[in-house]
Amino acid sequence: MLKKRYRLRGSARFAEVREKGKSVAHPLAVLIALPNDLPYSRFGFSVSRRIGKAVKRNRAKRLLREAVRLQLSNFAPGYDVILIARTPLRDAKFAAVYEAVGQLARRAGLWQTAQPSLAAEASEGPADSQPQTEDVENEDRCSLAHQVVSDDDISTASP
Repeated sequence: MLKKRYRLRGSARFAEVREKGKSVAHPLAVLIALPNDLPYSRFGFSVSRRIGKAVKRNRAKRLLREAVRLQLSNFAPGYDVILIARTPLRDAKFAAVYEAVGQLARRAGLWQTAQPSLAAEASEGPADSQPQTEDVENEDRCSLAHQVVSDDDISTASP
């Protein structure tokens, strides 16, 4: 989970960032950034109803939040950032979202090389900012948890 200090909150600040911020687009998301005069960056996420019903929208927000959390140490400090999900994100795998967030940050000029002290502070898990290779290569957890099991897959052997 993204720590509270890194979350952009308040509709007034959201509106200001959307109005005055610099935007960069990707097929999966749009990034809007505005300097904030703080020693760290804050992130907000927006997912419209065009993405789908609540389950799809929540999944899209979770994917974006996790991609930001894992790359937090690579973001330059001092910005308020809004990530807006686009329709193709609803069916995207985590690896694609992770790469899209990195590309958006680089194109917006928010990317910096990771500093070990910031990486350890920013993440609640391991100090490295890259996801495990097997996590990126496999399908995301949401779709794995909801796989359908047929009757043929269940053994009917009696005890």
